[in-house]
Amino acid sequence: MTTICTICARGGSVGVPRKNIRLLQGKPLIVHTIEQAQACGMIDAVYVSTDDDEIADVARAHGAIVPFKRPADLATSSAGKLPVIRHLVDHLLAEGVPVTRIVDLDPTSPLRRVADIEAALALLDAQTDAVITAYPSDKNPYFNMVERKPDGNVGLVKPLEGGGTSRQAAPQVFSMNASIYVWHVDTLEKGLWNGRTRLYEMPRDRSIDIDSEIDFRLVDMLMTDAKETAHG
Repeated sequence: MTTICTICARGGSVGVPRKNIRLLQGKPLIVHTIEQAQACGMIDAVYVSTDDDEIADVARAHGAIVPFKRPADLATSSAGKLPVIRHLVDHLLAEGVPVTRIVDLDPTSPLRRVADIEAALALLDAQTDAVITAYPSDKNPYFNMVERKPDGNVGLVKPLEGGGTSRQAAPQVFSMNASIYVWHVDTLEKGLWNGRTRLYEMPRDRSIDIDSEIDFRLVDMLMTDAKETAHG
């Protein structure tokens, strides 16, 4: 079995300019994810897909493989992640690289642990097509999430039959944290929702996806706190 890690990192970023190579705790953001993948004994090779020469140089300098420069049409703000992963995997297969499993790690989620990667990979069995990661949501569409109705009024996104009046009466829901995705090579085409998808639950404090300056500062603070705790 050959398990590859894919890391998708484009050069453009609106919320945090150049965030994938911005220094976090003294190293470029993407390097945290590269090092996590390299530390995972279940991963055989780490590949980065990017349209940016500087990101490519940083990735290669830290041991990741950058097999090509990502096409411009797959590097726009509206380009989905799945087509980017498929493009990379198709390229590797065409080059004769054996691929059995794919684990995609988002570089903007550096708080994950190697144990999270291993646990998500372990969930991908013969009865599973994909694995995602998420945390218990603080908002619930059955209880306290609303949407505007055609008449201008608002109502619950998913009203409970019989009318639920408490969080405890509502089904538990999760927020995807965009940290880890896992597929078999022959189930990648199913994406996330066209097959059998399982969830690996992560805690909220390891589920921050950096999409704004506030996110960046919060992740930096949590990393500093973790270091101070580890050193007593």
